[in-house]
Amino acid sequence: MIEAAFLTDGQSAEWDHFCKGGLNGTFLHSRRFLSYHGTRFVDRSLMVREDGQLVAVLPLAQSSGDATVVVSHPGATYGGLVHQGKVRGMRTIEALEACASALHAAGYMRMQYKPVPHIYHQVPAQDDLYALFRLGARRFRCDLSSSIDLTNRGAPSERRRRGLKKALRSVELQDGAEQLPALWAVLQDNLARKHDAQPVHSLQEMLELCQRFPQEIAVRVACIAGRVEAGVVLFRCGPVWHAQYIAASQAAYDVSALDAVFDGAITEAKGAGARYFDFGTSNEEGGQVLNDGLYRFKTEFGGGGVAYEQYEIELVR
Repeated sequence: MIEAAFLTDGQSAEWDHFCKGGLNGTFLHSRRFLSYHGTRFVDRSLMVREDGQLVAVLPLAQSSGDATVVVSHPGATYGGLVHQGKVRGMRTIEALEACASALHAAGYMRMQYKPVPHIYHQVPAQDDLYALFRLGARRFRCDLSSSIDLTNRGAPSERRRRGLKKALRSVELQDGAEQLPALWAVLQDNLARKHDAQPVHSLQEMLELCQRFPQEIAVRVACIAGRVEAGVVLFRCGPVWHAQYIAASQAAYDVSALDAVFDGAITEAKGAGARYFDFGTSNEEGGQVLNDGLYRFKTEFGGGGVAYEQYEIELVR
Protein backbone atom coordinates (compact mmCIF):
# COMPACT_ATOMS: atom_id res chain seq x y z
CA MET A 1 0.00 0.00 0.00
CA ILE A 2 1.44 3.34 -1.12
CA GLU A 3 0.25 6.37 0.82
CA ALA A 4 1.14 10.07 0.81
CA ALA A 5 1.04 12.43 3.78
CA PHE A 6 2.00 16.06 4.25
CA LEU A 7 5.44 16.81 5.65
CA THR A 8 5.26 17.68 9.35
CA ASP A 9 7.54 19.53 11.74
CA GLY A 10 10.44 17.34 12.75
CA GLN A 11 10.66 15.39 9.46
CA SER A 12 13.08 17.70 7.64
CA ALA A 13 16.16 15.65 8.59
CA GLU A 14 14.53 12.45 7.31
CA TRP A 15 13.57 14.27 4.09
CA ASP A 16 17.07 15.63 3.46
CA HIS A 17 18.74 12.30 4.24
CA PHE A 18 16.44 10.61 1.75
CA CYS A 19 17.11 13.22 -0.97
CA LYS A 20 20.88 12.72 -0.66
CA GLY A 21 20.40 9.14 -1.83
CA GLY A 22 17.89 10.05 -4.53
CA LEU A 23 18.42 9.03 -8.15
CA ASN A 24 16.97 12.26 -9.49
CA GLY A 25 17.23 14.77 -6.66
CA THR A 26 19.53 17.76 -6.19
CA PHE A 27 20.15 20.16 -3.33
CA LEU A 28 17.22 22.24 -4.66
CA HIS A 29 14.92 19.52 -3.30
CA SER A 30 16.34 19.71 0.21
CA ARG A 31 14.50 21.35 3.08
CA ARG A 32 17.70 23.26 3.74
CA PHE A 33 17.28 24.94 0.34
CA LEU A 34 13.50 25.28 0.28
CA SER A 35 13.32 26.65 3.81
CA TYR A 36 15.27 29.79 2.88
CA HIS A 37 11.97 31.07 1.42
CA GLY A 38 10.70 31.38 4.98
CA THR A 39 6.97 32.11 5.02
CA ARG A 40 6.80 33.22 1.39
CA PHE A 41 5.03 29.98 0.44
CA VAL A 42 2.50 27.73 2.17
CA ASP A 43 4.38 24.43 2.14
CA ARG A 44 2.37 21.39 1.05
CA SER A 45 5.20 18.91 0.49
CA LEU A 46 4.34 15.22 0.57
CA MET A 47 6.18 12.17 1.88
CA VAL A 48 5.27 8.93 0.11
CA ARG A 49 5.52 5.68 2.05
CA GLU A 50 4.99 2.04 1.17
CA ASP A 51 4.15 -0.16 4.15
CA GLY A 52 5.57 2.57 6.38
CA GLN A 53 8.88 2.92 4.52
CA LEU A 54 9.72 6.24 2.88
CA VAL A 55 10.02 5.61 -0.88
CA ALA A 56 9.61 9.10 -2.40
CA VAL A 57 9.20 12.78 -1.60
CA LEU A 58 7.40 15.48 -3.56
CA PRO A 59 8.26 19.13 -2.76
CA LEU A 60 5.12 21.24 -3.08
CA ALA A 61 3.78 24.63 -2.10
CA GLN A 62 0.51 26.40 -2.59
CA SER A 63 0.40 28.72 -5.59
CA SER A 64 0.63 32.36 -4.52
CA GLY A 65 -1.85 33.27 -7.26
CA ASP A 66 -4.48 30.56 -6.71
CA ALA A 67 -5.16 28.89 -3.37
CA THR A 68 -6.71 25.88 -5.13
CA VAL A 69 -3.44 25.04 -6.93
CA VAL A 70 -0.23 23.46 -5.63
CA VAL A 71 3.08 23.66 -7.47
CA SER A 72 6.13 21.38 -7.38
CA HIS A 73 7.84 23.71 -6.64
CA PRO A 74 7.15 27.47 -7.03
CA GLY A 75 10.43 28.38 -5.32
CA ALA A 76 12.71 26.17 -7.45
CA THR A 77 13.54 25.64 -11.11
CA TYR A 78 12.11 22.14 -10.90
CA GLY A 79 10.39 19.92 -8.35
CA GLY A 80 9.05 16.49 -9.13
CA LEU A 81 8.96 13.15 -7.37
CA VAL A 82 12.35 12.21 -5.90
CA HIS A 83 13.06 8.55 -5.19
CA GLN A 84 15.89 6.10 -4.60
CA GLY A 85 14.84 3.46 -7.13
CA LYS A 86 11.84 1.82 -5.48
CA VAL A 87 9.30 3.96 -7.32
CA ARG A 88 9.40 2.89 -10.95
CA GLY A 89 6.86 1.88 -13.57
CA MET A 90 3.44 1.17 -12.07
CA ARG A 91 4.66 2.22 -8.63
CA THR A 92 5.26 5.72 -9.98
CA ILE A 93 1.65 5.88 -11.14
CA GLU A 94 0.51 4.64 -7.73
CA ALA A 95 2.73 7.18 -5.97
CA LEU A 96 1.39 10.12 -7.97
CA GLU A 97 -2.17 8.84 -7.50
CA ALA A 98 -1.56 8.77 -3.75
CA CYS A 99 -0.23 12.33 -3.89
CA ALA A 100 -3.23 13.47 -5.93
CA SER A 101 -5.60 11.85 -3.43
CA ALA A 102 -3.94 13.56 -0.46
CA LEU A 103 -4.07 16.94 -2.20
CA HIS A 104 -7.69 16.48 -3.27
CA ALA A 105 -8.67 15.54 0.28
CA ALA A 106 -7.03 18.79 1.43
CA GLY A 107 -9.22 20.80 -0.96
CA TYR A 108 -6.87 21.41 -3.89
CA MET A 109 -8.14 21.28 -7.48
CA ARG A 110 -4.97 21.16 -9.57
CA MET A 111 -1.29 20.27 -9.24
CA GLN A 112 1.39 21.84 -11.41
CA TYR A 113 4.37 19.53 -11.73
CA LYS A 114 7.86 20.51 -12.89
CA PRO A 115 9.79 17.27 -13.50
CA VAL A 116 13.52 17.16 -12.98
CA PRO A 117 15.19 17.50 -16.43
CA HIS A 118 16.89 14.26 -17.41
CA ILE A 119 20.41 15.69 -17.27
CA TYR A 120 20.15 15.94 -13.46
CA HIS A 121 19.36 12.23 -13.06
CA GLN A 122 22.07 9.96 -11.66
CA VAL A 123 20.52 7.19 -13.77
CA PRO A 124 17.53 7.36 -16.17
CA ALA A 125 14.43 8.13 -14.09
CA GLN A 126 11.69 9.54 -16.29
CA ASP A 127 8.99 7.14 -15.07
CA ASP A 128 7.12 10.17 -13.77
CA LEU A 129 6.63 11.48 -17.33
CA TYR A 130 4.90 8.23 -18.25
CA ALA A 131 2.85 8.38 -15.06
CA LEU A 132 1.77 11.94 -15.88
CA PHE A 133 0.58 10.75 -19.29
CA ARG A 134 -1.36 7.90 -17.71
CA LEU A 135 -2.98 10.31 -15.24
CA GLY A 136 -4.13 12.64 -18.01
CA ALA A 137 -1.77 15.50 -17.27
CA ARG A 138 -1.34 18.23 -19.87
CA ARG A 139 1.91 19.98 -20.63
CA PHE A 140 1.23 23.69 -20.27
CA ARG A 141 4.76 25.07 -20.50
CA CYS A 142 8.10 24.14 -22.00
CA ASP A 143 11.33 26.15 -21.81
CA LEU A 144 14.52 25.48 -23.75
CA SER A 145 17.94 25.33 -22.15
CA SER A 146 21.32 24.86 -23.77
CA SER A 147 23.54 22.22 -22.18
CA ILE A 148 26.97 20.83 -22.96
CA ASP A 149 27.57 17.08 -22.67
CA LEU A 150 31.07 17.26 -21.21
CA THR A 151 31.83 13.71 -22.41
CA ASN A 152 30.93 14.58 -25.99
CA ARG A 153 31.20 18.34 -26.37
CA GLY A 154 30.60 19.94 -29.72
CA ALA A 155 33.25 22.28 -31.10
CA PRO A 156 32.82 25.92 -30.00
CA SER A 157 31.98 28.24 -32.87
CA GLU A 158 34.56 30.43 -34.52
CA ARG A 159 32.89 33.47 -32.92
CA ARG A 160 33.33 31.98 -29.43
CA ARG A 161 36.97 31.10 -30.14
CA ARG A 162 37.64 34.67 -31.26
CA GLY A 163 35.79 36.01 -28.24
CA LEU A 164 37.89 33.92 -25.86
CA LYS A 165 41.15 35.14 -27.36
CA LYS A 166 39.94 38.73 -27.08
CA ALA A 167 38.77 38.28 -23.49
CA LEU A 168 41.97 36.69 -22.26
CA ARG A 169 43.90 39.81 -23.33
CA SER A 170 41.70 42.05 -21.17
CA VAL A 171 40.24 40.27 -18.13
CA GLU A 172 41.37 38.64 -14.92
CA LEU A 173 39.30 35.69 -13.70
CA GLN A 174 38.48 35.40 -10.01
CA ASP A 175 36.21 33.25 -7.87
CA GLY A 176 34.63 33.20 -4.44
CA ALA A 177 31.37 34.24 -2.77
CA GLU A 178 33.02 37.49 -1.64
CA GLN A 179 32.65 38.63 -5.29
CA LEU A 180 28.88 38.24 -5.15
CA PRO A 181 27.91 41.83 -4.11
CA ALA A 182 29.88 43.33 -7.00
CA LEU A 183 28.47 40.80 -9.45
CA TRP A 184 24.94 41.44 -8.15
CA ALA A 185 25.29 45.12 -8.92
CA VAL A 186 26.12 44.23 -12.54
CA LEU A 187 23.21 41.78 -12.69
CA GLN A 188 20.69 44.25 -11.27
CA ASP A 189 21.79 46.96 -13.69
CA ASN A 190 21.53 44.51 -16.61
CA LEU A 191 18.03 43.37 -15.77
CA ALA A 192 16.80 46.89 -15.06
CA ARG A 193 18.15 48.26 -18.35
CA LYS A 194 17.12 45.39 -20.62
CA HIS A 195 13.98 43.99 -19.04
CA ASP A 196 12.84 46.46 -16.34
CA ALA A 197 13.16 43.53 -13.91
CA GLN A 198 14.95 42.40 -10.78
CA PRO A 199 16.71 39.09 -10.01
CA VAL A 200 14.45 36.38 -8.57
CA HIS A 201 16.75 36.22 -5.53
CA SER A 202 17.83 39.28 -3.58
CA LEU A 203 21.51 39.73 -2.79
CA GLN A 204 20.83 38.88 0.85
CA GLU A 205 19.06 35.66 -0.17
CA MET A 206 21.95 34.62 -2.40
CA LEU A 207 24.48 35.36 0.33
CA GLU A 208 22.44 33.20 2.69
CA LEU A 209 22.27 30.38 0.14
CA CYS A 210 26.04 30.58 -0.39
CA GLN A 211 26.49 30.17 3.36
CA ARG A 212 24.08 27.22 3.45
CA PHE A 213 25.64 25.51 0.41
CA PRO A 214 29.32 26.46 0.17
CA GLN A 215 30.13 23.31 -1.82
CA GLU A 216 27.15 23.53 -4.17
CA ILE A 217 27.06 27.24 -5.06
CA ALA A 218 30.05 28.91 -6.72
CA VAL A 219 30.73 32.40 -8.04
CA ARG A 220 33.06 33.04 -10.99
CA VAL A 221 33.80 36.57 -12.23
CA ALA A 222 35.85 38.50 -14.75
CA CYS A 223 37.53 41.74 -13.68
CA ILE A 224 38.65 44.59 -15.89
CA ALA A 225 41.11 47.02 -14.33
CA GLY A 226 40.34 45.47 -10.94
CA ARG A 227 36.57 45.90 -11.21
CA VAL A 228 34.03 43.06 -11.50
CA GLU A 229 32.36 43.47 -14.89
CA ALA A 230 30.99 39.98 -15.66
CA GLY A 231 30.35 36.67 -14.02
CA VAL A 232 28.16 33.68 -13.30
CA VAL A 233 26.58 32.08 -10.23
CA LEU A 234 26.86 28.30 -10.57
CA PHE A 235 24.63 25.71 -8.91
CA ARG A 236 26.58 22.45 -8.78
CA CYS A 237 23.80 19.86 -8.81
CA GLY A 238 25.21 16.33 -8.91
CA PRO A 239 26.05 15.55 -12.55
CA VAL A 240 25.24 19.12 -13.66
CA TRP A 241 26.89 22.49 -13.23
CA HIS A 242 24.08 24.94 -13.88
CA ALA A 243 24.49 28.66 -14.65
CA GLN A 244 21.80 30.11 -12.39
CA TYR A 245 22.69 33.76 -13.05
CA ILE A 246 24.74 35.31 -15.87
CA ALA A 247 25.66 39.00 -15.98
CA ALA A 248 27.95 41.31 -17.94
CA SER A 249 28.37 45.08 -18.14
CA GLN A 250 28.80 46.96 -21.39
CA ALA A 251 32.55 47.07 -20.74
CA ALA A 252 32.49 43.29 -20.40
CA TYR A 253 30.57 42.86 -23.66
CA ASP A 254 33.11 45.05 -25.45
CA VAL A 255 35.89 42.58 -24.64
CA SER A 256 33.78 39.34 -24.68
CA ALA A 257 34.47 38.78 -20.98
CA LEU A 258 31.81 36.08 -20.61
CA ASP A 259 33.69 33.89 -23.08
CA ALA A 260 36.56 33.71 -20.60
CA VAL A 261 34.22 33.15 -17.64
CA PHE A 262 32.43 30.26 -19.34
CA ASP A 263 35.56 28.71 -20.77
CA GLY A 264 37.06 28.55 -17.29
CA ALA A 265 33.83 27.24 -15.70
CA ILE A 266 33.30 24.55 -18.35
CA THR A 267 36.89 23.36 -18.00
CA GLU A 268 36.52 23.33 -14.22
CA ALA A 269 33.24 21.38 -14.39
CA LYS A 270 34.74 18.69 -16.60
CA GLY A 271 37.79 18.42 -14.34
CA ALA A 272 35.48 17.96 -11.33
CA GLY A 273 33.75 15.03 -13.01
CA ALA A 274 30.46 16.71 -13.96
CA ARG A 275 28.57 15.21 -16.91
CA TYR A 276 26.80 18.37 -18.11
CA PHE A 277 27.26 22.12 -18.09
CA ASP A 278 23.83 23.74 -18.31
CA PHE A 279 23.46 27.39 -19.36
CA GLY A 280 19.81 27.63 -18.33
CA THR A 281 16.72 28.54 -20.32
CA SER A 282 16.37 31.39 -22.81
CA ASN A 283 12.62 31.93 -22.80
CA GLU A 284 10.17 34.72 -22.12
CA GLU A 285 6.38 35.01 -21.83
CA GLY A 286 5.76 31.65 -20.21
CA GLY A 287 7.97 29.79 -22.66
CA GLN A 288 6.12 31.05 -25.74
CA VAL A 289 9.02 33.26 -26.84
CA LEU A 290 12.58 32.05 -27.37
CA ASN A 291 15.32 34.66 -27.10
CA ASP A 292 17.09 33.21 -30.11
CA GLY A 293 20.14 35.45 -29.89
CA LEU A 294 20.77 34.40 -26.29
CA TYR A 295 20.11 30.74 -27.11
CA ARG A 296 22.55 30.84 -30.05
CA PHE A 297 25.20 32.47 -27.85
CA LYS A 298 24.91 29.59 -25.37
CA THR A 299 24.87 26.81 -27.96
CA GLU A 300 27.98 28.22 -29.63
CA PHE A 301 30.00 26.92 -26.68
CA GLY A 302 29.31 23.39 -27.96
CA GLY A 303 25.94 22.50 -26.46
CA GLY A 304 22.45 21.40 -27.47
CA GLY A 305 18.86 21.71 -26.33
CA VAL A 306 17.33 20.38 -23.12
CA ALA A 307 13.62 20.86 -22.35
CA TYR A 308 12.41 22.11 -18.98
CA GLU A 309 8.77 21.01 -18.93
CA GLN A 310 5.75 21.79 -16.75
CA TYR A 311 2.58 19.71 -16.46
CA GLU A 312 -0.78 20.14 -14.80
CA ILE A 313 -2.99 17.43 -13.28
CA GLU A 314 -6.67 17.93 -12.52
CA LEU A 315 -7.23 16.57 -9.02
CA VAL A 316 -11.02 16.41 -9.46
CA ARG A 317 -12.43 14.14 -12.17
